[in-house]
Amino acid sequence: MIKRFLFLPILLLVGYALIESGNFATIAAGIAIFIVGMLFMEDGFKLFTGGILSQILKKTTDTVPKAVFSGFFATAVVQSSSLVSVIAISFLSAELIALSQAVGIIFGANIGTTTTAWIVSAFGMKIKISAFAMPMIVFGVLFTFFSNRTYKGLGNILLGLGFIFLGISFMKDGFETLKSGIDLSQYSVSGLLGIFVYILVGAIATIIIQSSSATMALIITAVATGQIDYMNSLCLAIGANLGTTVTAVLGAITSNANGKRLAVAHFIFNVLTALFAIVFIKILMNLVDMLSIYVGIGSDDIAMKLSLFHTIFNVAGVLLITPFTGRLVTFLETLFVFAEDRRGRPRYLDEEVIKSSGPAIAALYKEAEHLYDTVAKIIVQALRLHRHEVFSEAEMDEVVKTVKGEAVDIDHLYQRKIKFLYSDILKYSILAEKNMDRVQRKKVYKIKLACRDMIDAVKEIRELQKNIVRYMARDNDYIKNEYNFLRRDLAEVLRVVTEFQGNPGDIETVAQLETAREQNKGLDIVSAKRLSILLRDGNIDDTMASSLLNDGTYTSKIAGNLITSAEILWGIEEEDSELELELSELT
Repeated sequence: MIKRFLFLPILLLVGYALIESGNFATIAAGIAIFIVGMLFMEDGFKLFTGGILSQILKKTTDTVPKAVFSGFFATAVVQSSSLVSVIAISFLSAELIALSQAVGIIFGANIGTTTTAWIVSAFGMKIKISAFAMPMIVFGVLFTFFSNRTYKGLGNILLGLGFIFLGISFMKDGFETLKSGIDLSQYSVSGLLGIFVYILVGAIATIIIQSSSATMALIITAVATGQIDYMNSLCLAIGANLGTTVTAVLGAITSNANGKRLAVAHFIFNVLTALFAIVFIKILMNLVDMLSIYVGIGSDDIAMKLSLFHTIFNVAGVLLITPFTGRLVTFLETLFVFAEDRRGRPRYLDEEVIKSSGPAIAALYKEAEHLYDTVAKIIVQALRLHRHEVFSEAEMDEVVKTVKGEAVDIDHLYQRKIKFLYSDILKYSILAEKNMDRVQRKKVYKIKLACRDMIDAVKEIRELQKNIVRYMARDNDYIKNEYNFLRRDLAEVLRVVTEFQGNPGDIETVAQLETAREQNKGLDIVSAKRLSILLRDGNIDDTMASSLLNDGTYTSKIAGNLITSAEILWGIEEEDSELELELSELT
């Protein structure tokens, strides 16, 4: 909403400035090219690594210090804190990592973003960087013609680096040309007012540009060409860090509860870090001067000093806040609690988690389990049984002796608890497949098959429940016994599947599931034999026999659907030629 409200005025203002000032146009073009380079870099690393980055982050974040280092290293390499943040949110949404680990990754990513400032100040201000940009862009374009994902990724990375270098060159040229006509440094504001004015300007610039790296590149080129003074540049850098919190908060609005919590953690970190930098800005400046001597930074090299300051206050923020991560996580877990308890809506899937293939598949499996748990509850209710008895060690013959509770409106439960959840699973599956290879898409296809079987089971139990309600209220003990036979069969299947879900690799539970499958394959035949004897002896009438025949088929289908779903969700993957054929027809 805010973006839409501000978009037109900003567009008109930028358009006017581009027409009126050629120097501004050069600087703006530099910013735009730089951002395009960052986007190419992000896409390139997604293709080039083929999910390796996700795997590395998953395996190296078991403790908060490791998570901080991993977040730093990944961001420094891929030059995209947004990509690392997306992966962190994806892992968190899919419950592959804990909130404390995700917070650590975000802290580390903040340090990792400072490497961009070092690249700009160390290379962009000292050499003709555009000379390196052109070959990178040319080779980048050539590599993108390859069909291989790795080569395409490498091409995008080269394109990204080339555009980043070209953007820096444009910004530098724009500021140097601008200085010959107007000196912006004469408008600098000193004192406490200047600190807050330039922090605000830095924050606004980052909110508009939507990239703290691009803002820092702009600040460094401006200070290196003398358009702003050193003190003001430090305040702009603090403001740029603050501006990223707004971007994170806006991005988390559509995320799930964990995504929102992570955005709050990002906001708290950046605000506290900024406050620390403001309060101790003079001390930090002296520290930068002292360290510059030891690392070989010249006293007049303010661009490098700015980069050092940017790194120091981000590292200081991590050192100050990391010891309190436990308390921070405890506080975060009290937020957005109600947002998680959305009946009939996804718990693990959102727009962020599906951006990374590995976490997307994990989230889809968990969401399918969520759907199964909901379906199982409805089936138990439709059988007029109690869950605690069905999933206990009680004898099933005793469990089904009495009819429990009232008949449930399965259509109403489907609309309230299942319909939208199932629709969302399908929607996110389709969106997630865009970033997946064939093997991953096959897994997603299997998940969709499992969910479809569960939905079919709900539709079939609706038909079965009608006669359970009808005939269990009769005085005819023979028909009651037959429906108790069907109720017991489904209750036993539910119990076996639940045990298999809890111990998927256990040989005994696998054997029990296979036994249940074989028993239910011929259930309709067994049921037909039983009712033919009852009909011959005059214990039931033709209407009852017809109902039992149909309901035996429904029971067999429900059991088969539940067992197939269980094997897909919790069983060991096996090659299925029929499934391969179906998938090839779809793709």
